[in-house]
Amino acid sequence: MLELQNIYKTFEDRTVLADVNLMVPKGATHALIGSSGSGKTTLLRITLGLIPFDTGYVKINGQALLSFTQVQWADRIGYVPQDGGLFPHITARNNVALIAKLRGWAKSKIDERVEELRRVVDLDAEILGRFPREMSGGQKQRVAIMRAAMMDPAVMLLDEPMAALDPLIRSSLQQELKSIFQRLNKTVLLVTHDLGEAVFLAEQITMLHEGRMVQTGTYGDLLLRPASPFVTQFINAQRTLPDAGDVR
Repeated sequence: MLELQNIYKTFEDRTVLADVNLMVPKGATHALIGSSGSGKTTLLRITLGLIPFDTGYVKINGQALLSFTQVQWADRIGYVPQDGGLFPHITARNNVALIAKLRGWAKSKIDERVEELRRVVDLDAEILGRFPREMSGGQKQRVAIMRAAMMDPAVMLLDEPMAALDPLIRSSLQQELKSIFQRLNKTVLLVTHDLGEAVFLAEQITMLHEGRMVQTGTYGDLLLRPASPFVTQFINAQRTLPDAGDVR
């Protein structure tokens, strides 16, 4: 379980997050949405322990971030950045295994874990021998998820994981990603600007605006019981294709 309580953060006297409260149960997927500058990525970086927060606390399974070293906390959270973040000069297998090697895992244990994750994400074995430049966008995302899950973290954070993919790959990977989340049984916090993606992947959605939580709930809550005019404005701003009868 991931808990964020009363999170405040300022940069040079500018408040970027104010009184953010969030709880994601074990095994659940929760999406953060909002316009650019709403504080989504800042909140993700705070959860990762990359930047300090002014007040509040971050906990995983009841244990606070500030009670761990940076290395201990890093092993409790898997992170998939926007572009996958793979190191271009090493193979997919070595990308996945890198942290485990640094932690001193035996080769047999590493090989066993890599194979387990390869099956979870449904990646062909031969792909692991390729360099990132030799892989498709979808393959790179699968490898990035494997790397994030390598240390068996309790929580996984994904920052716009499919923003750079073309629409066909994105649609296919969304379906697969939902299945992967279920098989991994991890607590997942996903940042996206795409409401449709949030609705498809997450059970609960939190909308941020100017550093504050506007509303948390299901898509039905946001659509039918909006907490503010901004919620309705954001939903209406999501582009949809016209019906066939409207095309000229």
